[in-house]
Formats: sequence, structure tokens, C-alpha cells
Amino acid sequence: MPQDAEGPVLETTLAEWLKARDETRQHLDAADPPLDVGWVQRLADLLATERSWQDQYTELVALGSRGGRFPNSNR
Repeated sequence: MPQDAEGPVLETTLAEWLKARDETRQHLDAADPPLDVGWVQRLADLLATERSWQDQYTELVALGSRGGRFPNSNR
């Protein structure tokens, strides 16, 4: 993960994540069921990647928290 003098840089990862989400929304808005198998696989890959990015982002946010851990969700 790229870092600057003050710590990790998230802008590039966040921009790509938001771009992928927007592309997915556009595709779903224009798609007629049933969706093709290749596209469904790409969506599954995107969702797995999104989960990974969310986990990494949460860990980075936690660096500034008391004890260095992000609190558990109440959900």
C-alpha cells in the first residue's frame, strides 16, 4: 500500500473502489435478466475485492483509535 510521510495513502484505492461500484451500478441499470455468466463472475470478484478494501480501510482508520483497534459494530 503506498505511503507518504504521514502514513498510508488511500486516495488511489478509494477512487478505484468507487469507480468499480459505479460501473457495477451502471451495468445493473442497463442489464436485462438473466445476466451473463462472465459478468456475474466479475461481480463476485468485485465484491470480494470490496470486502478486502473495507477491511484494510477499517484497519487503517483504527490506527488513530485508542488501543489501535476499531470498535466492533453494534449491528
